[in-house]
Amino acid sequence: MKTDIEIAQEAELIHIREVAAKLDIAEDDLEFYGKYKAKLSDELLQQAEKNPDGKLVLVTAINPTPAGEGKTTTSVGLGQAFGLLGKKAVLALREPSLGPCFGIKGGAAGGGYAQVVPMEDLNLHFTGDFHAITSANNLLAALLDNHIQQGNALNIDPRQIVWKRCLDMNDRVLRNIVVGLGSKMDGMVREDHFVITVASEIMAILCLADDMHDLKKRLAKIIVAYTFDGKPVTADDLQATGAMAALLKDALKPNLIQTLEHTPAIVHGGPFANIAHGCNSVKATKAGLKLADIVVTEAGFGADLGAEKFFDIKCRKAGLKPDCVVLVATVRALKYNGGVPKAELSAENMEALEKGIVNLEKHIENLQKYQVPVVVTLNSFITDTKAETDYIEKFCKDRGCEFALSEVWEKGGEGGVALAKKVLETLETKESNFQVLYPDDASLTEKIETIAKEIYGADGVTYSPAAKKELQRITDLGMGDFPVCIAKTQYSLSDDQTKLGRPEGFTVNVREVYASAGAGFVVVILGAIMTMPGLPKVPAANSIDVDDMGCITGLF
Repeated sequence: MKTDIEIAQEAELIHIREVAAKLDIAEDDLEFYGKYKAKLSDELLQQAEKNPDGKLVLVTAINPTPAGEGKTTTSVGLGQAFGLLGKKAVLALREPSLGPCFGIKGGAAGGGYAQVVPMEDLNLHFTGDFHAITSANNLLAALLDNHIQQGNALNIDPRQIVWKRCLDMNDRVLRNIVVGLGSKMDGMVREDHFVITVASEIMAILCLADDMHDLKKRLAKIIVAYTFDGKPVTADDLQATGAMAALLKDALKPNLIQTLEHTPAIVHGGPFANIAHGCNSVKATKAGLKLADIVVTEAGFGADLGAEKFFDIKCRKAGLKPDCVVLVATVRALKYNGGVPKAELSAENMEALEKGIVNLEKHIENLQKYQVPVVVTLNSFITDTKAETDYIEKFCKDRGCEFALSEVWEKGGEGGVALAKKVLETLETKESNFQVLYPDDASLTEKIETIAKEIYGADGVTYSPAAKKELQRITDLGMGDFPVCIAKTQYSLSDDQTKLGRPEGFTVNVREVYASAGAGFVVVILGAIMTMPGLPKVPAANSIDVDDMGCITGLF
């Protein structure tokens, strides 16, 4: 069986100008990064604003397990299937982070015969967007420490610095560090921290900004520290806004690549969904809506994380209205949620399936709260039995959901035609009455508790003393109307990754809270979630290599 990278490397790519032509984009509106990658020009996006909007389809999933759900694979395959059906469709996806690529998860370009390519470029440096975000983040950190060193005219309290440096890599030893060691000329000694680039507020800002003016307005509002008398200090106070914007000038432009079947894919931005808001850029999604009849986008991890944030943060902030949601599940993952060890998932086990399907049930219920039509798709494996798939199909239909099998990993677009037809039927016959889960004027604690109870199924929420104090300060500073971005484990509906299925009788604990004033939301950290992940015992990096001809191996 061929690996994903072998399939990708054997693909015959067409020039990106030919891919762009499928969306009626002229060559002059592309900024080329070689033959197979390009950025979309500002002029193109401005001209396209007069076009009517296409339909917006969100792809999400049940809670991820070691068995794999194939959300990105399904998204890519669905986009390819629309192409086979003669529809003008485009994908709007996130850029992968180097952290999971070299860590435990591997690459994030889809899989099998449903991939975006060039796969190696996308998973590694791509067009340099993440480098620009990392540089802008760390420039702000450097200006902050330099300001303190040069006399501290803003009266910054070094004990109340909240801005962290970032790196696009899993590196646990950087979570808590000490800087400024050495002589007096080496700066003030203080505790500092790193987050992974995809958790940086600048990543969130880039993904929510409409244009350069909006980007600069958001960058200016970033809170980096507090003064000795408790007043916030912003990036604008440090006169950092212009320089950061200059670093982000090109990164703000969406990237265009292609799938294995040459379907256009706009890939831009990449916040993690367990520790950030988990959606590609608003600019890319809106561009897709103006350039195509159907946009297929996705939100990271399970629907309790990615979809909730897509609806309650991205759609709320950008005025987007999704027309349909595709919820991805697998027989294997449902049996895993029913208590079957990973090694035994290939065997038919109806008892475990019936026990584990409650995870799918909860995600269906959650999505229906947003009043958007739901199509459940089962990402097919050769070990699935008819009894298992029939049971799941009936289960979904009994709950008012459409259902379709997906075989895109094995068959590419052809394997997604049944799903694409079901989505088209849904778009034509069912109306989306999209609504967010909570109002802007609810208190921050009400917002947190609404998500915890309504989406996770928790009985309640507990707060650390520090979190309580910070929630009050954020409210007093006038940010109580912000939506909340909850960071928690992706492996469970709860904040305990060992609680599979549909846990009940639990509370979630808010450990830490901080305001992302530029992004326009409040980050709420639950349980033991880390904003700087670590590498596993055997990192994926151990298997990655490049031969004498420059051919990369080991990416998956």
